[in-house]
Amino acid sequence: MSERVSPLTKEHVPELAEGFRKIEAILGFVPNSNLIMARHPALLQSFQRLAVAALDPVKVDRPTKMLAAHMTSRAAGCGYCIAHTGHVVEKLGVPAAKLESIWEYEHSDLFTPAERAVLDFARAAALVPNAVSDAMFDELKRFFDEDQIVELVGVVALYGFLNRWNDTLATELERSPLEFARRQKNIVPNQLSKHTR
Repeated sequence: MSERVSPLTKEHVPELAEGFRKIEAILGFVPNSNLIMARHPALLQSFQRLAVAALDPVKVDRPTKMLAAHMTSRAAGCGYCIAHTGHVVEKLGVPAAKLESIWEYEHSDLFTPAERAVLDFARAAALVPNAVSDAMFDELKRFFDEDQIVELVGVVALYGFLNRWNDTLATELERSPLEFARRQKNIVPNQLSKHTR
């Protein structure tokens, strides 16, 4: 597959260097999604501010947020974001068995009741049309207050944008998330095919 839109290099947009430095410090690389978005600097800068606000742990810890992001991407089927979120979850020290059992979360002892509520919500929120029910919110409220729920909705909404962005552009996966995805037993090769050259 040929590139739909080619990423810029960091040198093309020196005014974005600080944002690139921050993301590189977290991930170890600058995602191609950001380098494509750099063609519209104001969009990238706004996106980076939103991503920091959505992903920083305020009242919800980062592993829980990233599990929500991973399920959102799984439900949407975006191979790029599945690889990225899974790679980050792994870096956060979440056991590999949890990621491998993500679709069995409802019955797996690996997941706490709070994690099950988050994953159920994230999966339903990623569907089109949205399938979140009042019962799901009632279950979330057993474990999270309304401020925390707003944080979780922010994560799901952020990845809703990223899932659309990367699947539409067929953003090419970087080496380390691609290596992570290839090690996973439950990622179907066709989920990655659009994002590899």
